[in-house]
Amino acid sequence: MGNTIQLILMAGGMMAAMVLGYAALSGPSASKESGRRLQSVRFRHSDSAVDKVEAQYRKTVAARKPRAGKIAGSGSRMEALELRLHRTGKGWTMSQYLYVSGGLTLAVLLLVFVKTGAPLLSLVAGLFVGIGLPHFIVGRAIGKRVENFTTRLPDALDLLVRGLRSGLPVTETLGVVASELPGPVGEEFKLVTDRIKVGRTMEEALQDTADRLNMPEFNFFCITLAIQRETGGNLAETLSNLSDVLRKRAQMKLKVKAMSSESKASAYIVGSLPFIVFALIYTINPAYLSKFFVDERLIIAGLGGLTWLGIGSFIMAKMVNFEI
Repeated sequence: MGNTIQLILMAGGMMAAMVLGYAALSGPSASKESGRRLQSVRFRHSDSAVDKVEAQYRKTVAARKPRAGKIAGSGSRMEALELRLHRTGKGWTMSQYLYVSGGLTLAVLLLVFVKTGAPLLSLVAGLFVGIGLPHFIVGRAIGKRVENFTTRLPDALDLLVRGLRSGLPVTETLGVVASELPGPVGEEFKLVTDRIKVGRTMEEALQDTADRLNMPEFNFFCITLAIQRETGGNLAETLSNLSDVLRKRAQMKLKVKAMSSESKASAYIVGSLPFIVFALIYTINPAYLSKFFVDERLIIAGLGGLTWLGIGSFIMAKMVNFEI
């Protein structure tokens, strides 16, 4: 029992040291913060048109941040979950999600308990599958919809540019995009036009969509419109340049994905091998690994191995995940 307590204390101490080290190294730099303030003052009092546009951009982004965080449901877990379900575009409800999660938890708990007879392991496995699997499926659905949206957004901007150059107002060109483009882009622009029809301003309608989608590409579009209304200029030319930037951004993402695909495949194989080997051995000879579910020392060793495996997987995922 004494050795068990020592192992737990050592593991807890190591985890605490890692957390403290990360907190110490990830804090903001004082020199960077000072440089940022000096740069903002320079932009504010400069006579250059470029600096004025940059200052307006920073002002617009700063004004958008508090509202986006509020609408995203940061104050309530249930609101955040409901927002995630809405972002899938599948029409899933909160009750359906909770029923599926609870049913999976109960089914896996009973299955593992009947197979192993370990109540604690059954509870952990049930919660892991019941909570993790629905969360993973929702995340995949959101990712696919976001990828579809970002792929078609430059086409929507090109359609807006053609409408503006032909003399149509912005609100009418938004309606043309909603009716001409299928998929998530048409659906979201349809919601924007519907909000405008019931009395909302275009900025408010676009802001609501941007807060719900939480996508950098659509945020670029909203910020571009906001800056153009403040500074003036040719909106069609601005949107045409934005469309070109978004296409180049998508091309760069595809290049990064192709270059990192081999590393990701290696990480998936190495990370899944321990679980595959454990499952195969347990299927062939259950008695050989049965003590892992009842012996306290083996349980602690297994949890320690899973902890370090999780840390290694997290580090490898960060190494091959590049933000553009």
